[in-house]
Amino acid sequence: MNSEMQMTALVLGATGGIGGAVARKLLGRGWRIRALNRDAAKASRREPAFEWLQGDAMNAGDVLRAAEGVGLIVHAVNPPGYRDWEKLVLPMLDNTIAAARAVGARIVLPGNVYNFGPDALPAPTEESPQHPVTKKGAIRVDMEKRLKAASQSGAGVIIVRAGDFFGPGTTGNSWFSSGLVTPGKPVGTIRNPARRGIGHQWAYLPDMAETIAQLVERADRLPPFAVYHMEGFWDADGMQMAEAIKRVAGGKAKIAGFPWWIVPLAAPFVPVMREIKEMRYLWKVPARMRNTRLTAELGREPQTPIDEAVRASLAALGCLPEPHRDMTTAFIGHSPEKMR
Repeated sequence: MNSEMQMTALVLGATGGIGGAVARKLLGRGWRIRALNRDAAKASRREPAFEWLQGDAMNAGDVLRAAEGVGLIVHAVNPPGYRDWEKLVLPMLDNTIAAARAVGARIVLPGNVYNFGPDALPAPTEESPQHPVTKKGAIRVDMEKRLKAASQSGAGVIIVRAGDFFGPGTTGNSWFSSGLVTPGKPVGTIRNPARRGIGHQWAYLPDMAETIAQLVERADRLPPFAVYHMEGFWDADGMQMAEAIKRVAGGKAKIAGFPWWIVPLAAPFVPVMREIKEMRYLWKVPARMRNTRLTAELGREPQTPIDEAVRASLAALGCLPEPHRDMTTAFIGHSPEKMR
């Protein structure tokens, strides 16, 4: 593999939260970033530093053409609007695996806790049994099985599992931006889905992207199928995230409970509510993935102080006054518009 190929990455899902964050981290480290999008011209206006190619992750030929000459494929793509997960997610991953095998690239997958059912809680390790109780969890398990098989036939794989995402670029399907606060509005009432006394795990997108970038930099010393858990921000009593939002927003906001009663009523009609209903078990019991293996490899996990992370997140969502938004936009280096 030549040096240019080693430092060229194809990012699938570069207009999304984690895909965009990883792409920008790699770009800052000297990588050439190639990205596939169904509207490459529009995406190029948003992120002109990337090389955008017209195409669809559901099309195997498009993915293979985009992967020519790359040493890394970041698979961070989701179906538009998170619809038809069960029909689209696995075919998209199969296209990535086929392309990686063809060009000799390593695959990176941002993962989460959905793989694990209640039997693995409260402290699942990288080797804990995966018995998910949800459709999305079962798909996640299948994705990782396919990646493990690919790693046994020459395609290196890095998976980083983390808690609920928050940060600039998160979509409307994140708990932070669709539950706790309302995008575009000042923070008045914080709807906390957690039970007091029940811990919950969060992952700040720039920290996860930094973690992935550091692992990629040392990929040659990692096992073919390398799986790591992030600690992220551990909200030990279920109140710390809500209290951080209140502090950053000026201290006057009210913390209230999330209206769980509405979820089963809306689930038949609203796709995101079906997702929320399936994943509610992760709010009833603590699920804390430990980062022991990760810190053994990196020395320490990248962790932004919680108030700083919350401030950047609220500013990007338009929930803070203009000066905060301007400063945060300058800091993260991209428009805080909502990403798909």
